[in-house]
Amino acid sequence: MDSAAALAGVPTSIILRVEARILALDVGSRTLGLAVSDPLGITAQGLPTIRRKNRRADFAQLDAVVKKYDVQEFVVGYPLRLSGATGTQSEKMAAFAEQLRERYERPVHLWDERLTTAEAQRVLRESEMSVKRRSEVVDQLAAVLILQSFLQSRQSK
Repeated sequence: MDSAAALAGVPTSIILRVEARILALDVGSRTLGLAVSDPLGITAQGLPTIRRKNRRADFAQLDAVVKKYDVQEFVVGYPLRLSGATGTQSEKMAAFAEQLRERYERPVHLWDERLTTAEAQRVLRESEMSVKRRSEVVDQLAAVLILQSFLQSRQSK
């Protein structure tokens, strides 16, 4: 039975629209913090941080994540200055976003990440987590905060 036949007679008000998963990246020089949306596009879950080696190795690891979660869209943290102006890091993220677009042929959104790493560090400090463990998860939490902000913005539209 195909999905259309399975849904025949089910009121449209109770059919959930399943959205494609979105992968958020908090891109640093040494790590890629990752978070993925749930299938409904409501929540963000952190994924293991990728320790960067070189472009080929980094993309090989990303390929596995994109395939595993059937990622159809990307959100890349866009580090604007507090004034809102772009800088060197912003330009690097725009170039990285373009590499994602070319490689995966999927939408890529640059998302204002001002203060997300600082917020992630604050949350982790308050959690009484060890310093070593905090350093292991800060990029992941930053990616979660970026994605959650993006999802909330999308839901309010």
